[in-house]
Amino acid sequence: MTFINYAAREINCKIVYYGPGLCGKTTNIQFIYDKTNPQAKGKLISLATETDRTLFFDFLPIELGSIRGFRTRFHLYTVPGQVFYDASRKLILKGVDGVVFVADSQEARMDANVESIRNLAYNLREHGYDVGSIPYVLQLNKRDLPTAVPVDAMAKALRRGDEPVFEAVAFKGIGVFDTLKAVVKQVLVNLKSR
Repeated sequence: MTFINYAAREINCKIVYYGPGLCGKTTNIQFIYDKTNPQAKGKLISLATETDRTLFFDFLPIELGSIRGFRTRFHLYTVPGQVFYDASRKLILKGVDGVVFVADSQEARMDANVESIRNLAYNLREHGYDVGSIPYVLQLNKRDLPTAVPVDAMAKALRRGDEPVFEAVAFKGIGVFDTLKAVVKQVLVNLKSR
């Protein structure tokens, strides 16, 4: 849920990057952090295991201009992809304003993508949201790999409606900001409609 601080004239929005383990959620956040003006971002907080998998979340407050005199701040989170951490994923979705689903394009990961997107829909419903009505973007990551499933087949298996779909190679930054801009635009349109 968007938090408006009238005293500070600031609008705070929460965007969650969701997807199966090792799909590139953290890579997206790290690239955005690395390429964002130091004046426009806060600290990147990451909790990880010894093997560098995200255990809890990454958090990146980033300022993206103003609306009617209010500064906008977007807080970017990732969820742990491993099924074992479902309770954490559910908790991180609480109060979400927009979701980016990061799919792993490798053929061997399609079942994990489908399972994770179903888990996303279920966890959103638990919070009273519907994946069809919340600002939502689908990112097809790892498009550079030789085992990448064709875009049409991935979109057919993973799309939930008419959400924007972006191809990405997150570690090179390809598609990262296009994805972020698309979900931010939807969040802002949603805010203005209230």
